[in-house]
Amino acid sequence: MALGFYTILLAQFLSALADNSLLFAAIALLKELSAPPEYVPILQQFFVVSYIVLAPFVGAFSDALPKGRVMFISNLIKLAGCLAMLAGVNPLYAYALVGLGAAAYSPAKYGILTEYLPPNQLVLANSWMEGLTVVAIILGAVMGGLLLKPGLPVYLLAIKGMSGLGMSTLTTPQFAILMVLLLYVAAAVVNLYIPKVHRDHSLPRKNPWYVVKDFAASFMMLWRDPLGKVSLAVTTLFWGVGSTLRLIVLVWATLQLHFDLEKSTQLTAVSAVGIALGSIAAAKWVKLESSLKVLPVGIAMGAAILGMLFVTQWSVAIVLLVIAGAMGGFFVVPMNALLQHRGHQLMGAGHSIAVQNFNENISILAMLGAYALVIRADLPLHAMMHKIGIETLMGRPLAATEAAFYASVVLLGLFISGLMLLLYRRYRHVEYTD
Repeated sequence: MALGFYTILLAQFLSALADNSLLFAAIALLKELSAPPEYVPILQQFFVVSYIVLAPFVGAFSDALPKGRVMFISNLIKLAGCLAMLAGVNPLYAYALVGLGAAAYSPAKYGILTEYLPPNQLVLANSWMEGLTVVAIILGAVMGGLLLKPGLPVYLLAIKGMSGLGMSTLTTPQFAILMVLLLYVAAAVVNLYIPKVHRDHSLPRKNPWYVVKDFAASFMMLWRDPLGKVSLAVTTLFWGVGSTLRLIVLVWATLQLHFDLEKSTQLTAVSAVGIALGSIAAAKWVKLESSLKVLPVGIAMGAAILGMLFVTQWSVAIVLLVIAGAMGGFFVVPMNALLQHRGHQLMGAGHSIAVQNFNENISILAMLGAYALVIRADLPLHAMMHKIGIETLMGRPLAATEAAFYASVVLLGLFISGLMLLLYRRYRHVEYTD
C-alpha cells in the first residue's frame, strides 16, 4: 500500500474517534441541561436524518472536488458543531450540524479508495478502514467515559497551568466536547496531506433540482445493476440489523445475563471486536471477483442471532457475540468493496456511497421503528412464544419485556437468514465484471 493510503486511514481514525467520543459528551450535556430522557434517542435521529436528507447533495459534492478537500471541509463542519455546543446552542441542533459534516465525509472517505487504489486492493483497503473504524468506536466509548469523569477537567487544567485562560469555568461535558474539538482539528490537519486524485464524475450543472434528479438516476441505476443490487441490499440489511441488534443486546444482557446498564453497554463493544476480526479474515481470503461467495456467511449470522435465546452465561455470550460480529465483518467488507467498485464504474464513487448511505440510514430508521413497534404494540407475543416453544423451554410464562425480547430475536434472526438465503440463491451465478 502507498503512503497516501495510510494518511487516509489516519484521518479516518481521528475523525471516527472524535465522532464516537462526541456522542457520549452530547448525551452528558443533555443530562446536565435536564433534558427529557427521550432526547437521547432523538439526538441520534437528528444525526442520522442528515444522511438521508442530504444524500443527493453530498455525493455530488464529494465527486465535484478532490476528496481530501471534501474530508477537510467536512471535519470543519463537525468542528463547527462542537463550537455550537460550547456556545450554548441546543445540543440537538448542534449535533445535527455534526451529522451534516459526517454525511458529507462518508462518500469521500470511501470514494477516495476507488480513485486512489487498483480494484485488486479494495477488499484489503476496506478491511483496514472497517477495522480502524471499529477500534475508533471502542476507544471512543472508553475516551468518552474518561473525559466525563467528575473532577478530571479541574485536575488537568491545574497540572497544565491553564486555569488562567478562562477554561476553569467549563463543566465536565463542555470540557469533553473541547477535547473532541481538538481531535477534529487534528483530523483536518491530516486531511491536508491526503494525496490529490483525479476528480471523478463531476456534475455538469449545479442547480439543486438537477442534483436531485441525478441522485435519483444513480439510485435506480445501482438497484437495477445485478452486482450493485446485491451488494447494496446486503450492506443496507447489515447496518439496519446492526443498529437494532445493539439495542437488543442491552436487553439480552439485562434479562438473561443479569448485567447492569454499564456492563451491558460494554458488552455491545464485544461484537465490534468480532467485526474487526472478520474484516481481517476477509482481507486475507476474499478477492473482489469472488465477493458473492461470502453470502452464506450472512445466513449463518442469522442463526447465531437465534443462539441468543439459549445463552445465559456471560462467557458464552462473549464468544457468541464475537462469532456473530466476525461473520458480519467477513461478509460486509467484500460487499462494501464490490459496491464501491461497481459504483465507481457506473456513476462515480461519491454518488454510489451517497446512495448507499441513503439506503442504510433508511434501513436503520425502519428497523428501529419495527423494533419499537414490537415492544410497544399490542401484539400476541405470548401466544407466539408459546407456539414456538420458548415458554416451554423456559419452564414458565414470560413477562411482557421478556416476550418482546424473544420475539425480536426470533424475527430478526429469521429475517436476516431468510433474506440472505434468498439473495444467495438468486444472485450466486451473477458474473463479476471489471
